[in-house]
Amino acid sequence: MKYAVLDFETTGSHSTDEIIQVGLAIIEEGGHISRVFGSYVNPGIPIPPFITGLTGITEQDVKDAPMLEEMMMQLVPLLDDVILVGHNVTFDFNFLQNALDRCGYLPFSGRILDTIHFLKICFPSLHTYQLGMVSAEFGLQHDRPHQADSDALATAHILLKCFEELEKLPLLTIQRLADLFVDEDSDMGWFFDGLREERERHPVDEESELGYTFYRQLALAVEDWTDIPPVRDEEEGNPLKNVGFPEFMEQVQRNLQQTLSHYESREAQEMMFNKVMEALDERKHLLIEAGTGTGKSLGYLLPSIYQSVKQEEKVIVSTHTINLQEQLRERDVPLLNQVVPFPFKAAVFKGRQHYLCLRKFEHKINRKDFASPKEDVIIAAQMLVWLTQTQTGDDEELNLGGRNGEFWDSVSSDSDSCLGRACPWFKKCYYHRARHEAGLADVVITNHSKLFTDVKANHQLLPPYENLVIDEAHQLEEVAGKHLGLNVKYFSVVHTLMRLYKDSKNGQLPALRQLLQLSGHEKSGDWTAVVDRLIPDLISVKEHWDRLSEQLFQLIPERGDALPGDAGQYTLRLSKSKLPKAWTELQQIEHQIYLTLGELSRQGDVLIQELREDLDDYSADSLVTDLNGLFKDLATHREELRFFMSLTHEETVYWMEANSSYRSKSLQLYAVPIDVSQQLKALFFDKKQSVILTSATLSVDKSFQYMIDNLGLQEASEQSRLDTVQLPSPFQYREQALLIVPRDFPSVKGTVGDPKFLSSLVQSLADAAVATQGRMMVLFTSYKMLRQVYEPLKELLQSRDIHVLGQGMDGVSRSKLIRRFQDSGPSVLLGTSSFWEGVDIPGEALTCLAIVRLPFQPPSHPLVEAKSELLQQQKKNPFMKLSVPQAVIRFKQGFGRLVRTANDRGIVIVYDTRIIESYYGKYFLYSLPGPKMEHMRSDQMVSRIEEWLQPDS
Repeated sequence: MKYAVLDFETTGSHSTDEIIQVGLAIIEEGGHISRVFGSYVNPGIPIPPFITGLTGITEQDVKDAPMLEEMMMQLVPLLDDVILVGHNVTFDFNFLQNALDRCGYLPFSGRILDTIHFLKICFPSLHTYQLGMVSAEFGLQHDRPHQADSDALATAHILLKCFEELEKLPLLTIQRLADLFVDEDSDMGWFFDGLREERERHPVDEESELGYTFYRQLALAVEDWTDIPPVRDEEEGNPLKNVGFPEFMEQVQRNLQQTLSHYESREAQEMMFNKVMEALDERKHLLIEAGTGTGKSLGYLLPSIYQSVKQEEKVIVSTHTINLQEQLRERDVPLLNQVVPFPFKAAVFKGRQHYLCLRKFEHKINRKDFASPKEDVIIAAQMLVWLTQTQTGDDEELNLGGRNGEFWDSVSSDSDSCLGRACPWFKKCYYHRARHEAGLADVVITNHSKLFTDVKANHQLLPPYENLVIDEAHQLEEVAGKHLGLNVKYFSVVHTLMRLYKDSKNGQLPALRQLLQLSGHEKSGDWTAVVDRLIPDLISVKEHWDRLSEQLFQLIPERGDALPGDAGQYTLRLSKSKLPKAWTELQQIEHQIYLTLGELSRQGDVLIQELREDLDDYSADSLVTDLNGLFKDLATHREELRFFMSLTHEETVYWMEANSSYRSKSLQLYAVPIDVSQQLKALFFDKKQSVILTSATLSVDKSFQYMIDNLGLQEASEQSRLDTVQLPSPFQYREQALLIVPRDFPSVKGTVGDPKFLSSLVQSLADAAVATQGRMMVLFTSYKMLRQVYEPLKELLQSRDIHVLGQGMDGVSRSKLIRRFQDSGPSVLLGTSSFWEGVDIPGEALTCLAIVRLPFQPPSHPLVEAKSELLQQQKKNPFMKLSVPQAVIRFKQGFGRLVRTANDRGIVIVYDTRIIESYYGKYFLYSLPGPKMEHMRSDQMVSRIEEWLQPDS
């Protein structure tokens, strides 16, 4: 087999655009690259500037190049009897067919393969399939991205890398892959069929099959979790029996110095070790603010390990983001395993939906139950290969691409459809493995969501614990609200209905119908009749739910300051006292859904009970279990929808959200407790021995009172069961950061800038960007204003070769925007809400941070509004008790983007003069970790910035 790897550079993305360069790499039978052909092509039209910017190909390059016909005379003979390969091959194939047609050749009729498909299948955990990034990941030379010959060569090397990976797979996995594609009349099917035949012809080398567990026709990388031994031998006794915390830390720090050449003891981290240990030891709660650079993770992990091993009491660590959870798993825990002088175990335990259910996956691929066959076959293939690699079965390891959540939902673990010990996969189950490991562990790392799911499940999910560390604790109140309230999404209801019945061939009920017809059971006729009665009811619920969602969406006004497509772009608060006009009519539709779902659940439960008792057929067990789970989901949707539509609870705030992209299909219904402090107190601070809450932003104006009030710590504080600590910063902020306020800057009201404010802002940002050579991030509180600034700023900076990147401006995700900002030379990045925290751009890439307005939450947001009303009833000032503290914490998060390491140096410009003019401005300034602060006229700023950035300033 001979492969020809093709790449074109073109004047546009439509196949009728012109080719400006071709690259072709030939891979011979033995897997070596025998030649690379490359040529510019004269397109006969001007090359658009955007294309020159992307590819570096100029008019000069193509001026004397061959025309299309001449180039094709050289290319066509090379395509004789080859398999055509490309990275996103459809693009190049369409251009090839068009060129062949225009030059009078027959169309290419050979086989076509896409390296993106191969990468997905062979490397299911790669975080990107973009050619340049994959090349870098594999350490391949790819000197000229977006130049056709360089791209073709890089793609050829990637294809060979995929072939190497397929070589390593066990025969069983290759057979399963071939079987997946067998019904697909595709070139991928032909390829895997050929590979299977070739592998079956050569006897299996037993060595190559070692390290895999073969079970029920799947090859796995794990053995039974029941065989996992405890981490320490009980007979050897407690390794910390006569060891005090100072001795333990001395030994650990010695080991850290030997392991990390740059490790040095830091005052703030030392304080954190001791304060966390003290709280655990004295059974107190602790609020500890630890800024960037403190080494916070080790600051709480080491005392937690000591406490759990010494006292034999598990410590739970909870983070807000999966990102931080992964960082602890991949970076901090492996380091601690090296330096802690005895074996210990830290296990990561996530929400159940993050783990693959092997029973559901087996069922799905055996039945080829695919909603969109072309995409789903690739995902199933990805997962077959992933099973030979994963130890955890955790979806974070998989790159399924943006729109494939539906596939994962159909194979992820969930409690309602779990067979428990009766499941043939029980001892291999990833969820039960994670749960078992959490049971064995000294420290369990979970997330805030799981913490509250566990509370709602009467503490049945996490192992019992008395000590809890909450990192990213400034997010706890919001997560608590979401979990202690309810959130109904349009699609979660539709998803359950569709999984039961999509059409006459797809869904669990049609599958059951088919199974019953083949079973020959005496009752199969009766059961089939029940299935046939359920289906029209499901269709009726779907129609009613669509109608209700559409009419609810029509009630919601659009917010002017949100990102298009933002979850909260359309928002409406609902209350019993101010009902929309059509509410009675909407309640009637909900009542119809309520009745029909009640009848469906009742009939479904009876059917399932009978099938379990009378249908003695193992192949049906799996299906019946899944159906049972889906009927339970329907019953939950029914109750939640009733709770929302009745609007009866006074201490709950009800609202709806949607976005313009998917309109009523993006509808979300929320019912959230206005104040969660009493629930947090009852669930955690009254019950647990010690709860440690840490974050870089917990205090406002050096006081923790806002957090104490909002998290329910008032009583603990009065009883001296609460300590509060603000750690000193490890950075020299007076030398590293300068905060500038242009005191004569025009002020602005609302979310839209007036012409005077906007022109001053654009000009000032442009001047500052030139002075800092880009490397600047601008934080907005309103998307509308970001959009008003984007184009004029782009225009001003174009001539200076400074790129302007805007959140939401070209549909690129947050992480891609940040990567682009770091990689693309002098740039200015404009961001709104999600850029105020969790963005880490250390070093030279970020030198200047501009804050356009103080980050007050829109007072019209339903939850903010309801909290304000509650404070007014308590005779408190909502602005000072809620709006200012929230904004200060957000402001500190934003400020924290600038200095990420001891060597960073930079400038923060605050364009909102309220920070120096208003009575509350001082709370913002005094909450910062001590940067140099200056205010001046706007026209003095640039020279001050340039002076500050001089190395010896």
